[in-house]
Amino acid sequence: MTSLEPRIYLASKSPRRRELLTQIGVHFDLMLFRAGTREDPETNENSRPAETPDDYVRRVAIAKAGHGAHLIGVRRLAPRPVLAADTTLDVDGEIIGKPKDEQEAMAILGRLAGRTHRVLTSVAIAHGERVEERTSVSEVRFRTLGPDEIRRYVLTGEPVDKAGAYGIQGRAAIFIEEIRGSHSGIVGLPLCEAALLLRSFGYPV
Repeated sequence: MTSLEPRIYLASKSPRRRELLTQIGVHFDLMLFRAGTREDPETNENSRPAETPDDYVRRVAIAKAGHGAHLIGVRRLAPRPVLAADTTLDVDGEIIGKPKDEQEAMAILGRLAGRTHRVLTSVAIAHGERVEERTSVSEVRFRTLGPDEIRRYVLTGEPVDKAGAYGIQGRAAIFIEEIRGSHSGIVGLPLCEAALLLRSFGYPV
């Protein structure tokens, strides 16, 4: 790899998104936002009153990409496209994000057991004033799960940082009877949509 190869910024802490971009040969540098008590308000992931899961996931992804583009000027970084993404679950029209603790993780998995839910991942790219977004919508069906099985899974720690309290690429794969849609979108970055967006910004992928 040479310094002349095109690069983007990835505005995400997710190791899964890093792995997926690497899988398709995209070169990137991480752009991290502030967290905790100094969190950037522009990237706050709290939902708004009456906001649908579809509107929520698009808004958050676009906000992250747009904030990343703004930070390029503030931090005096080399101008490049900024890619951001957000994933959420839709269960009966309710936004289901990352669990706050083990109890919430078990409650979420109990709701998912024996039924189908939607997984929405929005990917957005910002460069200068231009922002584009695409959303992948998939359906995932869980088999019936017992309380002990849910508890054992939660105790592995895998659900902690994952929307819907599970990772399809991890141990939770044994829970899933059927998926309809994008596997990479369920993991956290729909590669078809991401590649098409990157091409529209001139990145050769």
